[in-house]
Amino acid sequence: MPRMTVCRLLAASGSLLSAFAAAAGAAPPDAASLPVVVVTATRSEQPPFEVPASIDAVRIDAVPDTAGVNLSEYLAAIPGLLARDRQNYAQDAQISIRGFGARATFGVRGVRLYTDGIPATMPDGQGQVSHFNLDSAERVEILRGPFSALYGNSSGGVIQLFTADGREPPQLEFGTVGARYGLWRASANARGVAGPLDYNLDLTHFQTDGYRDHSRAQRESGNAKLGLDLGDSGRLTLLANTLALPGAQDPLGLTHAQFDADPRQVAAVATQFDTRKSVHQAQGGAIWEQDLGGGHQLRLMGYAGQRGVEQYLAVPAAAQASPLSSGGVVDLASDYGGSDARWSWRGDLGGRPFELTAGLAWDRQQQHRRGYENFVGTRLGVRGALRRDEDDTVSNFDQYAQATWRLAERWSLTAGVRHSQVRFRSADRYIVPGNPDDSGHVAYAATTPVAGLMFRASERVHAYASYGKGFETPTFNELGYRADGGAGLAFDLRPARSRNAELGLKLRPTQDIEANLALFRADTRDELAVATSIGGRTTYQNIGRARRDGLEAALDWRFAPAWTLQLAWTRLDATFRSGFLTCATSTCTTPNTPVAAGARIPGLPRSDLHAALRWGGERGWRAGLSADYVGAVVVNDRGSDAAPAYTVAAADLGYGRDLPGGHLRLFGRIDNLFDRRYAGSVIVNDANGRYFEPAPDRTLMLGVQWRWVL
Repeated sequence: MPRMTVCRLLAASGSLLSAFAAAAGAAPPDAASLPVVVVTATRSEQPPFEVPASIDAVRIDAVPDTAGVNLSEYLAAIPGLLARDRQNYAQDAQISIRGFGARATFGVRGVRLYTDGIPATMPDGQGQVSHFNLDSAERVEILRGPFSALYGNSSGGVIQLFTADGREPPQLEFGTVGARYGLWRASANARGVAGPLDYNLDLTHFQTDGYRDHSRAQRESGNAKLGLDLGDSGRLTLLANTLALPGAQDPLGLTHAQFDADPRQVAAVATQFDTRKSVHQAQGGAIWEQDLGGGHQLRLMGYAGQRGVEQYLAVPAAAQASPLSSGGVVDLASDYGGSDARWSWRGDLGGRPFELTAGLAWDRQQQHRRGYENFVGTRLGVRGALRRDEDDTVSNFDQYAQATWRLAERWSLTAGVRHSQVRFRSADRYIVPGNPDDSGHVAYAATTPVAGLMFRASERVHAYASYGKGFETPTFNELGYRADGGAGLAFDLRPARSRNAELGLKLRPTQDIEANLALFRADTRDELAVATSIGGRTTYQNIGRARRDGLEAALDWRFAPAWTLQLAWTRLDATFRSGFLTCATSTCTTPNTPVAAGARIPGLPRSDLHAALRWGGERGWRAGLSADYVGAVVVNDRGSDAAPAYTVAAADLGYGRDLPGGHLRLFGRIDNLFDRRYAGSVIVNDANGRYFEPAPDRTLMLGVQWRWVL
């Protein structure tokens, strides 16, 4: 059984690490870190133990011996969250929370993303994490369950990255990591304080040849955070971020037969059309925080950015003959920006502690979308004739409020509400015979209340219950084509609306043990799903009802001075509650194949388990072993194929030492320790049956980091 496999791995891990510790001398732990606080759930600093919601904060330096390339490297110990590295940098990571977002084939949707309070999810619900700078980050916060709805459209969960503040004494840090298949990352970081100014500046270079053929990529990113003490309890934070991803090759997926024969191969069309993607992004933001006295605080945030995307798809030339075709090259030029104004007050209500927050949020994205043929004559994979030209605008204007009241010694109530209005507008500039003016507009609105009640049975045992409503609009990608094959955007699609409930237990029996348990259910109506996929055009439909319910459990246990055990387990039952029709072939123009009520929602395992055992600290020797089990994953709505379950393990060994003027850190890591063949991610409902994205075989990674204290 999978859990028995993991248990045996942990037992072997304990024996191996015990022997190593005895030989090297048990390293005492470093000084205890400050207690972690979170702001994502309530927009105020509180320990996760005091919040009536499933929320975790992962310190980046608590996961030390990794490549530092993908956000998924830091999220394995979070139950209810599935983050999969696709080994394809032309596509973003696959991230789902409690089943929301798993069916996205492009970017991240169904989960709200933020960096330092700036949305990485656009107003239509489409987001990306490619620009998340991990070298300069302090922590990642993950919110699951009903309270996610307080972040508006497409909030099945919330992930927020926080950049570290500058600190004393100033320091420079240089690091590099190398691994098999041409992987190399190099970074330079400077942090410090100069009078009233603190700073954190970072530059990172990453490149890889890729595990699979036709998967080479290069990424340059920069991040800057400047904090200025304004006096009189005021603070101004300036943020800037850049990303360059030129010509990342897209190996596409594999059929089951191709995956079994050779997981490193690519479909022939990937090389024929030279499928690839380029991204360039630059954004900046400012946050002003002011203590107004009397418990009142004001926070104002504004941001703006530009993002350009050029992507070459493997759409056959014959499929572009229709006058309604958008071609096989996507060219997007986006300007985006927004603001958030928030007032908060801390005081007493009825003689008990009370906190109130209210705010306004406005975000806007204007996108110039063009489509071109991906051929010229007989030459494939080049930009050809123009086939689409439109200006798409999406904006939201939201109002929100939330409050926390310690209504009795053992009881606290947290409640909130958000009203969201999302407007889509498209202005068509490509009007030719057979392709009429497709301009149009649509608006969606929703009010999403949420409430949670916490009972403090003791200082070490907290229980809570929460309930809320959420909604998810179609994105511009899903509005792009009508299911009936006609011209224009699919403005008849409705937003999905959900009801979410959660019961949780938070335990802290000792200072060294923390455990969490949560039962959850989310019922959705007007779920969005694929209707047809033909000739490079994917259309969508509302399909009735769906349900996602399950159990999360997590344990973090420092059971000896230098030893830590982490366990995270998720059991998820995600099913369609209403039957519907879909397409079974890539030539289908009208859904005609039934999907029965009770069928599994694709892209999700029923069970996944993470276990990690670590020894040591920042100084001296350290080592770790981890194992992950992921259950079988259905790959399409019909359930006709599935990626098999797998268990993989990893081991790392590191050494840290203080030297004159700084600190040296060395490490080595082996991923896929037992060289398993498995699909690390899947492309849900791929029209050509190329569902499988293979994970690498056994891989050795080496890294070095030098921190120079000025």
